Amino acid sequence: MSDAYVLVLYYSRQGATRTLARYIARGVEETGIRALLRTVPPVSTVCEATAPAVPDEGAPYCTEEELANCAGLALGSPTRFGNMAAPMKYFIDSTSSLWLSGALIDKPACVFSSSSSLHGGQESTLLSMMLPLLHHGCVLVGLPYSEAGLSETRFGGTPYGATHVSGQQGERQPDDTELALCLAQGRRLGRLAQSLLPRNRDSYV
Repeated sequence: MSDAYVLVLYYSRQGATRTLARYIARGVEETGIRALLRTVPPVSTVCEATAPAVPDEGAPYCTEEELANCAGLALGSPTRFGNMAAPMKYFIDSTSSLWLSGALIDKPACVFSSSSSLHGGQESTLLSMMLPLLHHGCVLVGLPYSEAGLSETRFGGTPYGATHVSGQQGERQPDDTELALCLAQGRRLGRLAQSLLPRNRDSYV
């Protein structure tokens, strides 16, 4: 099972959610399993394919095959009115074939988010991302209060998943506590993904 990997899938406009994704991926790889960073294309009201096949910068776009074959999943999005961003919702809505095949059943999954203000809907955004994961049969992985950062943070960080408060203009970078919680979430996801590999071995190519 050396080819097993945890998919860290995110959407980011200003870069904050991408930073969280990178630290979650780092935490995953500290446990000895590979992390695969992927993003999703933006959506538009224009009814034609306008996104490039390969992003100009950042992680490549995720394929359905990469999602189907992951050993675990970290799903991240900035907050949009208390919900996940439209590009992530659009991508998730296109995964009906994986739901029909049961490709994600029993695979551990976690969620993470960022917002411009402290009470900008982070927790409802995390919950909105959990719902389709439950429908897919994933095993949800939160952040336990054994992580001291949950009790110490003045900005981002919830038991539902890692978060970041970026400020109204995106001027605030993730602080040490927020990043430590990302690492912890990645480590927990990585450990659980490896512990569940025997159950999932038939799901990989």
